Amino acid sequence: MDAHLSKEILDGIKRARKLAMRKKNRLRVHAGDEIYPVLALKGDGFEMEADVAPHLRGLVDLYDGGRHLAQCLIIHSESEHDIMRYEFKRRTDVTDGPAKDFVVDKNAPVALLR
Repeated sequence: MDAHLSKEILDGIKRARKLAMRKKNRLRVHAGDEIYPVLALKGDGFEMEADVAPHLRGLVDLYDGGRHLAQCLIIHSESEHDIMRYEFKRRTDVTDGPAKDFVVDKNAPVALLR
């Protein structure tokens, strides 16, 4: 199908798409004391709006709402129109418990009662 749309309609579609991505995403990047919203999380990085995102570089924390997902070392990858992309140089996912570097006995107690 070959359809030609006016510039105003295309701009409206882009704005609606960005608004929908912003509403469904709770992803945030914490860089020091600053917090920036993330539009999309990819396998090798993430995307942010160019007008909101600074040229981030270095160590940042990635959150989904209030849940800490990962600590990442990032670099600015590329800018395309109104989207800024960042790549992970290193991404360390946060675990909710201590590392288990020992074998857990099958009959080990779950909790201690007093």
